[in-house]
Amino acid sequence: MRLHELKPAEGTNKATKRRGRGTGSGQGKTAGRGQTGQNSRSGGGTRPGFEGGQMPLHRRLPKRGFTNIFGKNYAEVNVSELEVFENGTIVTPELLLKNRIVRKELDGIKVLGDGEISKSITVKAHKFSKTAAQKIEAAGGKIEVI
Repeated sequence: MRLHELKPAEGTNKATKRRGRGTGSGQGKTAGRGQTGQNSRSGGGTRPGFEGGQMPLHRRLPKRGFTNIFGKNYAEVNVSELEVFENGTIVTPELLLKNRIVRKELDGIKVLGDGEISKSITVKAHKFSKTAAQKIEAAGGKIEVI
């Protein structure tokens, strides 16, 4: 068997229906749309979510909450994730991005206090939790708020 001899299995490929090509096409005259009604017209039909005049589901459901347009979304880093750096390293947001500890900087970096750290490193970030600051300083490191 050669590449040019390959054929699909019998009965798997069907020809598409060519609609609107006259009465001899087998989809005669109205092209499968029926005689009258909204869907038989050109440009007919309804928008997505339309329920025939009944109040649509997206309008029946109650609204919940709001979006704070002034809210900040910080990329979070736990203290245990900073253990990969050597003693004396200055950890910056750029270094965290380069080492794939953080995927996106978002509105800034916040260091959280989950886990343990034994290295003395300098961490530069936008925010620190109290426990994160205590753990970094207890290990002999420094924190700097950018």
